[in-house]
Amino acid sequence: MNATADWAGMLREATTWILPVIFAVTLHEAAHGFVAHALGDDTAWRAGRVSLNPLKHVDPFGTVLLPALLIIMRTGFLFGYAKPVPVNFGRLNHPRRDMVFVALAGPATNVLLAIASSLLFYAVDFTPPSFADWLARNLVNSLQINVVLCVFNMLPLPPLDGGRVAVGILPRFLGYKLARVEPYGMLILMLLFILSYAGASSLLGFSLLGVLIGVPAEALIRFVLAITGQGQ
Repeated sequence: MNATADWAGMLREATTWILPVIFAVTLHEAAHGFVAHALGDDTAWRAGRVSLNPLKHVDPFGTVLLPALLIIMRTGFLFGYAKPVPVNFGRLNHPRRDMVFVALAGPATNVLLAIASSLLFYAVDFTPPSFADWLARNLVNSLQINVVLCVFNMLPLPPLDGGRVAVGILPRFLGYKLARVEPYGMLILMLLFILSYAGASSLLGFSLLGVLIGVPAEALIRFVLAITGQGQ
């Protein structure tokens, strides 16, 4: 009986993380496709990716299994990803400028979701007690997940959204040099995770990801709470 209760509690806790992750990455990716379509590229539209259907965007491992494993293993951090929306930047009306708007669409959507999560917290007191705690956990986690997803994606490293923005706004010769980093972008990110979570902080005296993601994420959370009146 205790084992069953433990599993039920673990499943309930997992849903308060997995559901916000699914909503966050689904709307993030759909926003990229929607803005790309509005600015002249119908690649994502034809691929069925301008959709709010999570099944169109969810990566079984990156969106569901990986976050669930991190929660079960109690690693202290959460990470996940969705299937990238296909965008042909060359088909945009103004490729260099519009690439910036397409890239910003995802993180901007996450900020809006964070604000919505904070505002919806006002409704918790009006829900049944048995549901209120679960809803509150979902909303708190949604706020944190959307903020972290926004900040993480805005790191100025291709193929992340921040890298696309940097390539689009930098002088052409600098943007071209940064764009050439893209084939190695995921490798660099993996090294950052390894350095931060394999004891590098004890060697360097600080957490690399804590500085790059944690500090701006905390500032953004304080901003969202302040504008929604939850920071009082």
